Amino acid sequence: MTTPDRRPPAPDPSAPESRDRVYRSPAGLAAGVLLLGITLWLGIDALARGHDRTPWLALAGMLLVIPLVTAFTLRPAVYANEDRLRIRNPFRVITLPWGSVASLRSGYSNEVVAASGTKYQLWAVPVSLRARKKAARQTAKQAAGDRRGDALGVRRGGAPGGPAPDLVPSGPARAHTDKIVEDLRELAETHQKSERAQGEPTVRWAYEVIAPAVAGAVLLAILLATG
Repeated sequence: MTTPDRRPPAPDPSAPESRDRVYRSPAGLAAGVLLLGITLWLGIDALARGHDRTPWLALAGMLLVIPLVTAFTLRPAVYANEDRLRIRNPFRVITLPWGSVASLRSGYSNEVVAASGTKYQLWAVPVSLRARKKAARQTAKQAAGDRRGDALGVRRGGAPGGPAPDLVPSGPARAHTDKIVEDLRELAETHQKSERAQGEPTVRWAYEVIAPAVAGAVLLAILLATG
C-alpha cells in the first residue's frame, strides 16, 4: 500500500501576482495638483496673450517645470505585494523581490536597504517629525491614562499593576508613515523566504520624465542665450 504524498504543491511561477498595496503621500498629491494648475494657468495665458519671444519662453518653461513637478509630487508611489516591493521615485523605478531586501529603516528619511548594501529612499513615504512628536505626546498621555487606570483598578479591588476592569489598554501611538514602514517590514519578514520572492533588484530610469525636462531646459537655455 502506497502512502499518499501530503507535501504541499510547489508554487506555480506562472500564477498571477497578489494585489498591490499602494502607498502615496496625500500632501504631495495635493501640492502637485496645485502647482500644476498654477503652471498651466500662467503658461497657457502667456502662450495666448504673449508677444515676441514670450510664447516660446512660456513653452520652454512648461516643458521644464511640468515634468519636474509631476516627478516630485504626483509620481512617487510604493507598491508592495507578497512577492516584491516596487518603489517609484521621481527619476527611477526600483523593483526589489522580498528575498533581496535586507532591512527597512526609518530615520530622517524612510529607506530600504538591499542585501548588497545599496540604499533606496522611499519618496512616497516622507518622514514627518511633527507627526512623530504628536504620536509621542499621545503615547505619553496613554501611559498616564494607564497609570490612572491602575490606581482606579486598585481602588475597585483589581490586581495592583493591572488595568482597571472596565478599561481597555491601547498600544503606543505612531506616525502614519512609521505605520507604513512597519507594514512593509511585516511583509518582508513574512514573504522573504518565499520561492516567488527571490531574485535581484532591478532599476529603471524614468526617461518619460527626464527627456521632456531636458528638452525644456535646453530650449530655455537657447532662448535666454540668444535673447
